Amino acid sequence: MLPSPLTLVSELWNERTSILGPTWVTMQESYLAFLVATAVGVAVALVMARWNIAERGLYPYLIVLQTIPIVAIAPLFVVWIGPGKATNMLVGAMIALFPVAANTLHGLKSIDRNLVQLYSMAGASPTAALFSLRLPGASPSVLTGMRIAAGSSVIGAIVGEFVAGVGGGDGGLGYIITQSAVQLRTPQLFVAVVMASVVSLLLFGAVALAEKALLGRWHESALPDDE
Repeated sequence: MLPSPLTLVSELWNERTSILGPTWVTMQESYLAFLVATAVGVAVALVMARWNIAERGLYPYLIVLQTIPIVAIAPLFVVWIGPGKATNMLVGAMIALFPVAANTLHGLKSIDRNLVQLYSMAGASPTAALFSLRLPGASPSVLTGMRIAAGSSVIGAIVGEFVAGVGGGDGGLGYIITQSAVQLRTPQLFVAVVMASVVSLLLFGAVALAEKALLGRWHESALPDDE
């Protein structure tokens, strides 16, 4: 019932040309979903941190968005937008949005109150303090949300492909997984799953490198352990 590792390696080599196209499609959808979720999540968090009324108005909707089963909401995107890459990207961005927004907001509101008061005493406006104090200080939390979103965006894009995917040259790994399961092509199914994991790991690695570059010289979480 299950293929051996040798069979998987052989299948991956034999299907290397046919699996690269769907992998590239899923990479485009999931990485774009990640960028959209990061940009919108950070922007929404900044607005909520700047104005309390915005937090009271927007945060409940973010929670509701997170609790909606994505499999149930994906067909609505198909009706509104139609099947294809745009729908899959939006589904991925929808899943990845909450971790970025929630972690960024938590970081923005966790800045030392004494520093905030010092900025106020120096005559800095709340907006200036938000961008020059709170946002740099919240960068570890922002990157934590991005790490979570790196995996969520790939999952969301593949779920979108289950529902809204198309065949041919525009079919992603989700389409390959669905077709392999229907046709009982277990080796091809496992190869598609492995490639989906590779897509997610590449994005996670990029975020980890960015985290090391931004935090490696000053934040405790990125400093080497004491001997």
